[in-house]
Amino acid sequence: MNTFLLVLLCIFEAAFAVTAISRKADKKGWQLGRLICNGGQLGLFLVMLIAPGIDMSFRFTGLFVLLMIRIFIAFIGFMTVRNKEQKSKHPAMIILSALLSIILISGSLIPSFIISDYDGLPVSGEYEIAEANAILIDKSRTEEFETDGSNREVPVYFYYPANAAEGEKFPLVLFSHGSFGYYQSNHSTYAELASNGYIVVSTEHPYHSLYTTDTNGNTIIVDTKFMNDVMALNAEGVSEETAYEYSSKWFKLRAEDINFAIDSIKSAAGANSLPEYWYSQQSEDIITALSMTNTDKIGIMGHSLGGAASVSAGRTRSDISAVIDLDGTMLSEVTGVLNGKDIVNDDPYTTPLLSFDNEEHHFSSLEAREKDMPYANNIVHDNAVCGFRTYIVGTGHMNFTDLPMFAPPLAKMLGTGSVDPEECMMTVNRITLEFFDSFLKGKGEFSVPEQIEIS
Repeated sequence: MNTFLLVLLCIFEAAFAVTAISRKADKKGWQLGRLICNGGQLGLFLVMLIAPGIDMSFRFTGLFVLLMIRIFIAFIGFMTVRNKEQKSKHPAMIILSALLSIILISGSLIPSFIISDYDGLPVSGEYEIAEANAILIDKSRTEEFETDGSNREVPVYFYYPANAAEGEKFPLVLFSHGSFGYYQSNHSTYAELASNGYIVVSTEHPYHSLYTTDTNGNTIIVDTKFMNDVMALNAEGVSEETAYEYSSKWFKLRAEDINFAIDSIKSAAGANSLPEYWYSQQSEDIITALSMTNTDKIGIMGHSLGGAASVSAGRTRSDISAVIDLDGTMLSEVTGVLNGKDIVNDDPYTTPLLSFDNEEHHFSSLEAREKDMPYANNIVHDNAVCGFRTYIVGTGHMNFTDLPMFAPPLAKMLGTGSVDPEECMMTVNRITLEFFDSFLKGKGEFSVPEQIEIS
C-alpha cells in the first residue's frame, strides 16, 4: 500500500508540472498550483489512512511533516507574489521542482519500506501486560566509553502482569540483546512470558545497543569501535587470539551489567520506594512490578552475544535456575587460546540450559565435531548436567528475534532463512515458555526435539 501511495503522490507532481508547463504559468499561477498540489497530496494521505498498512506511526511521520511544511512554504510563496506581475516560469525550473519534490517524498517514505506495520504476535496467557522502565546508575563503575568520569548506566525495561491478584508472585526472567541490538528485539517473547505470569526485564547495554537513552535524555548510539570489532570478528581469517581478546572485553562488560541489574532488582524487590540510583519517571509502576517479583526463581536468556552472556551468568551465579541461549556462540566459555585453538571451560554446567541454533550454526557444530575442533557450544552441552539443544530448519541468525517481522529488509541483510518469521517466533516463544514453566514453576517435564521443521 505504501508503494501505491508513493505512485499517487508522484502522479500529483507530474500532473502539476505538465499543467504548469502547458499553461505557461507565471510565478503567481505556479505558486497557487503548488499550494493546491501540496494540499491535494496531504488530503490524499489523510484519506488513505483508512487503508491497511497506512497509519500515523513513525513509518509515515516524515511524509506527514514534509507535506505540512510544503503547504506552509507554498502558502507563504503565494502570498508573497500574488500582487506582483510575473513572467512565465521557465519549464526547466518546473521540471526541476517536480523532480526535487518526488525525491523528497520518496525519501520521507523510506521508513515505510524498511519497517513493516507489525503489531506483535498473539499471546497465550490470561494476564494483561503492563510495561515500565528505569535506568540503573552503577556508582561503582565509571563509563569506559566516556571521558567525563560519569557512571555506567544500565536501562531496564519491565514487562509484567497488569491484572494479577493481590499477593501473587512471579518468576523473574532477564533478557540480554545481541550486538547492535535493541531492548525490544524480542518483544513477542516478553509479551508471551508476561501474559503467562512472569516478570520479564529486558536489559540494555549502552554502546553495545543500536541506540539507547541516558538519564539526561541524550541518545547513545552504538560505539563505532565495538561495531567494527564485531564485524572484524565475523570476517574470515580472524585469529583465535584476536577473537578471544575482543570477546573477553565484551563479556566482562555484559557480566557487570547483568550482575548489577539482577542484584539491583533483588535488592529493591518488595520495597515501597526505589533506591536513589534507580532513575525512573514510572516509579509507582516499577514498584508494582518489583513487589510481584519472586527473586528466588530467576531465569536468564538472550540472543547472540546476549545469549552467550546469559550462559556465562548461568555458570557464575548460583541464584539463576534456568538459561536460554538464542543462537549465541558461547565465546564466554572460552578461557584462553593455546596453539591457535580455543581453551574451553569443560567443567560441568549445572544450570538447566536450552540452546536454539540456526541451520548454519547447527551444521557448523557438526563439522567441528567431525574435525575434533574445540567448539564452545559442543563442549558446554557435552558437560551440561541438564542441557537441551535444538535447531530450526530454514532459520538464519535473526529469525530468533522479532526483526524479520518488524523490519524485513534489514533482517534479511543481517541474516534470515526461508522459515516463516511469525511461525518461527511463535515456536521459539512456545518452547521458551515450556522451558521456564518446567524449571522456574515446576510444571511438568521439559523436552524438545533436536530438529524442528516448521511447515
